[in-house]
Formats: sequence, structure tokens, C-alpha cells
Amino acid sequence: MKISTEWEDYQVIATGNGEKLEKWGNVKLLRPDPQVIWHAKTNLSKAPNLNAHYIRESTGGGHWNNLKPFENEWVVSYKNLKFLIKPMGFKHTGLFPEQAVNWDAMINLIQNANRPIKVLNLFGYTGGATVACTYAGAEVTHVDASKGMVDRCKQNIKLSGLDNKPIRYIVDDCAKFVEREIRRGKTYDAIIMDPPSYGRGPSGEMWKIENNLYDFVKLCKQVLSNQPLFVLINSYTTGLQPMVLRNLLSDIFGGDGVDAYEVGLQTCEKDILLPCGASGLKIFN
Repeated sequence: MKISTEWEDYQVIATGNGEKLEKWGNVKLLRPDPQVIWHAKTNLSKAPNLNAHYIRESTGGGHWNNLKPFENEWVVSYKNLKFLIKPMGFKHTGLFPEQAVNWDAMINLIQNANRPIKVLNLFGYTGGATVACTYAGAEVTHVDASKGMVDRCKQNIKLSGLDNKPIRYIVDDCAKFVEREIRRGKTYDAIIMDPPSYGRGPSGEMWKIENNLYDFVKLCKQVLSNQPLFVLINSYTTGLQPMVLRNLLSDIFGGDGVDAYEVGLQTCEKDILLPCGASGLKIFN
């Protein structure tokens, strides 16, 4: 498991009973986490200075129960990168802090490439990877089907002082965008993707990661440049092990330079590490 040890504005304070108690800057949130199947040592909902608790509803979904006043949105920093945090529906805050290990890896690869790098970030969400790659000096195309998430990426870029850098923001279905780029003859030196477990395209197309990811990655191979740098796949799908991503990347791009691993978070509890998904990284020679 790869874990970032360099966060100053984020920490997992405690876990248990299907929840994690986090501190984002000065704000404490209690959110569900399906990986937390052990019992809590204390009643986390009674934690001192808890600002908000996401309550799941029996009919599905849930809501935030605000307990102590706090700003509707606020900024956290990771090294030189800044991100807007805002509690949203379905328990999200707009950032996956465990991805800091991948941000660091991509920054290192781009800065040591010693050449201009063009990055395609698919299912880009609020742009954690886009901010990192732009900071490293890459030209980035950020694609997500949600206009709201693309707008949030623009805010994160501006917060990090990078809004004068070369970035394209695309609101579109990722597969349709890649197909058009193939027809246009456009290529990229690096591809990042964070595909959902399930979803529907703009015309009702069903996406299921187990059924569609392999063909989608093969499609994306057609927009890689003749001198590619890396391909990174992230997955939060429960049960999709790192070895699955390793096998997929090895089959499509060749096995040399392929690494696959769990990503996770440290907690303040002794001997507790929190698993947060899997990543597969192909680095080209």
C-alpha cells in the first residue's frame, strides 16, 4: 500500500462502525466508509468540535447533519497545491486525499521528462491530478461529463495560481471525446483516468467498470504519442484488486514498467491504515 505522509491540512483522526472521522484544515467531518468494518473505540458522532456528520438514509443516499457552524466551503493545501473543499451529496467533499501519492509520482515523472508533456485527464472530477500535472509544467486536457466538476477544477487551478497555464476544459462523455481525438489525429504523452464503477453516458449508455474498462483503455491507447511517458488508472471499485489493473496494463501496453498497488491513508490510531482503492501505473522507457 502506498500512503502519503506529507499532508498537513488533512488527517484521519479515528475510524470504526463504518465511518471515518477526518480533519480538513480546521473542519472536522464524520463520513461513511465501506472499508471500515471494525468497531469504533469511542462514539465518533460525539467527537469534540465535530462540525458535520453525513447520515445515510434507509431508502438510499443521505444528508449532512451540521453540528457546529463552519464555512460552506474552504481551502486546504498539499505542498504547493490548493483545493476547494465543500461537503456535497453522496458524502463527498470534492477531493480524494489518498491520491497525493499519485500526484507526487506524476509531478516527478513530468519534471524529469526534460521535454514538453501533454496530459489527458479522463473522468477528471474536480481536478486533483490536473492541478498536479499543470504545476509540474504539463499541458493538460481535463475531461469530465459534469459541468459542475469541471467548474470546480477551474477553481482549484486558480487557487493554485496556475490559471495562466495551458489547460483545456472539456465537458463531455470521455469515450466520445477520445473517439473524436482519434479521428482528429490528436495525441498525448500521458493519460490519467479515474473511471466510475457504474454510470450512464449522455445517451443512456451503461458503463460498468468490469465490462467496459479493458476496451476503453485499448481505445485510449490510440491517442498515445509516439513517445509516451505514463498511463495511470485509478479505481475505487470494491473488489477490483491492484493485480487486475496490473494485468490489464501489461496486456495492453506490455509488462515492463508496470506497477499496481493499493492507495490508502494513515490514521491517528495505532496499527490502523485505511484502504482507499487501487492504482495501476505504466511508465514507458
